[in-house]
Amino acid sequence: MLSSGVSYAQSKDADDSLAMEKISVVGAATNLSIMTDEIEKYQGNDLADIFRYSPSISVGGSLGVAQKIYIRGLEDAYLNVTVDGAQQTSTLFHHIGRVTLDPDLLQQIDVQAGAGEATSGPGAIGGSIRFKTKNAQDLLPENAQFGGQIKANYFSNEGSRFSGSLYGKLSDTWGVLGYYSTVNRENMEDGDGNEIYGTAADQDMLFLKVSGEIADNHYLSLSVEQRDEEGEFSARPNWRVFEDDTLYASEAKRDTYVANYRFAHSDMVYLEATAYQTTSSFQGGSYNWLAEIDTYGFDLRNSSEIERHKFVYGIDYRHDEVTSGAAAGTRDNAEEGSVLGLYAQGYSDVTPALLLSYGVRYDDYDFQQRILLEDFSGTPATDTGASLEDSELSINLGLAYRIGEAWTLGLGYAEAARGKEIGDGFTIDGYLYDGADVPVVADDLKAETVQNIEASVEYHGNNLHTRFSVYHSSLDDVIFEGFEGNAVFNNIGTLDTEGVEFDLAYRWQSFDFFAGFSTANTELSPRSGLYSVDYERIDLNGYEFVGLGNTRGNTWVVGVDHSVSADLSMGVSVTKVDSVDIDTLHQAVDLGWTTQLYRLHKPSYVTADIYAKWQITQSLRVNFAVTNLFNEQYIDHSSVGDYSEVFAMVVGPYEAGRDIRLSASLSF
Repeated sequence: MLSSGVSYAQSKDADDSLAMEKISVVGAATNLSIMTDEIEKYQGNDLADIFRYSPSISVGGSLGVAQKIYIRGLEDAYLNVTVDGAQQTSTLFHHIGRVTLDPDLLQQIDVQAGAGEATSGPGAIGGSIRFKTKNAQDLLPENAQFGGQIKANYFSNEGSRFSGSLYGKLSDTWGVLGYYSTVNRENMEDGDGNEIYGTAADQDMLFLKVSGEIADNHYLSLSVEQRDEEGEFSARPNWRVFEDDTLYASEAKRDTYVANYRFAHSDMVYLEATAYQTTSSFQGGSYNWLAEIDTYGFDLRNSSEIERHKFVYGIDYRHDEVTSGAAAGTRDNAEEGSVLGLYAQGYSDVTPALLLSYGVRYDDYDFQQRILLEDFSGTPATDTGASLEDSELSINLGLAYRIGEAWTLGLGYAEAARGKEIGDGFTIDGYLYDGADVPVVADDLKAETVQNIEASVEYHGNNLHTRFSVYHSSLDDVIFEGFEGNAVFNNIGTLDTEGVEFDLAYRWQSFDFFAGFSTANTELSPRSGLYSVDYERIDLNGYEFVGLGNTRGNTWVVGVDHSVSADLSMGVSVTKVDSVDIDTLHQAVDLGWTTQLYRLHKPSYVTADIYAKWQITQSLRVNFAVTNLFNEQYIDHSSVGDYSEVFAMVVGPYEAGRDIRLSASLSF
């Protein structure tokens, strides 16, 4: 649920060390927090389950490895995504996703839609998503020294999941959590009962976290996560796979190491430090193609409070390297990128009713590239590359004004910037056209910059919480690959996004009613000369602008939760996505692949889900859920659309049909 206001609070967190909570102002009305209880209701199994009931956030792709997150029409490449502060960057292959998580491990998810505060991190053009994992202190019952849980999940469409965790106290202040899960999925069925080929996969996940106080007011957390997913996937997992399509044995891996440190000394010194290292890889395809991304970085910040003012200031750094080529080693292509950021964010209670937020961020980007270009005709490979440097200054300013006890008005303006970062592994695999070398990054490439403005009104009182917000963002010098030679990254124009968001929550006795609505219109204004025809505005679509964004119909969510007793709760939720029609294939016309623009129709669809949770005993809990209750047959609007009338192969995957989910967990 939304959290916003006009004051600060101090509280004890789960590990009993002092933590200061700041209240966001810039974009506060469109911020979102998802807690572990919400994730567990519907037995979340992937990203789509996590964000199922957030109308402004969508996930495209029915296959876990291919899922991509979208906020206000922008793909997750434009988001700053962190797991316990460790940034998740770039993509291994633009037909698969870049964020993979185990929902059972998540304690909380915080979402900032749109460019926001300076503390959001580098490149947060479309916003940020912060995933926080559980620790031993979150799971241990009060006064317990040791505990554990075993859990079994059954999915009728089609799979099973088994997990186990052990957690305990190493001392009065230190705890350890160990977790392992394994998932086995067969090919799912869509709403019409047809097999969705290429969706079978095996996933294994190992997680270890040690956390506690190393001295008074000094807190340290060390964690390691290892994830492995194997399956036979198509060459393009985010497209529909037909029965006679070739599938390739593929494997996706990720290892992440994170260290978090806090020192709560005084109002003036509240130090937080994060260091991380992540290695991810994907191997598969007809050439046994291989890509690997190595990322490491840190964030060091301090918070100071002086009377009615609070300041957060610090430095962050990230270094990424992607290597790509055939696993046999016939090519060896690489890109390296780094970004160093300095930031400061302030908050001031001007009056008891008026809170100001203001901040500045400086980012320095460095990008290096080495490509071996080949035409696969026997001509020796040619070494080429690019080197770019960009530095940008971004500011933000926001206010929240409380009228009486119930109403709050908000207004915020924020900027963000992103220089050229490493591309996905497949993109850098080398190209040669017409016998001439083609650089894959334009020499005059500029950094992307965005200006985001939002206004909101919020009411909170008498068991009713409602908010309404409007926003507009303008992303200049959009960096995109695919024009002026199919391998060249250029600045292609300006991307404007505008929309409205509304949500409502009402509690009546033991019932919690909720409703949400989101509409976002995301259009590209191409720079002059980009196309042979000067188009004024182009709606984004997930095929023509893969890696950039997609167009989705108006999204509505309504539902109710009911607490039958202290041990039994149940609920129902309905999601409706309106139909939308957009003109597409602008570049295909220029390249002569087709003779005219294609009017893409995305039909409307309605899905319904139900759940029940029963705490049978203190240690035994049973969860029951049914997703897509009425077997709706549909392609999610955040997936690739249906272009089969023009290109027979280019069709997005149908989503899974009805899935009856049953889980039992035993704690000890």
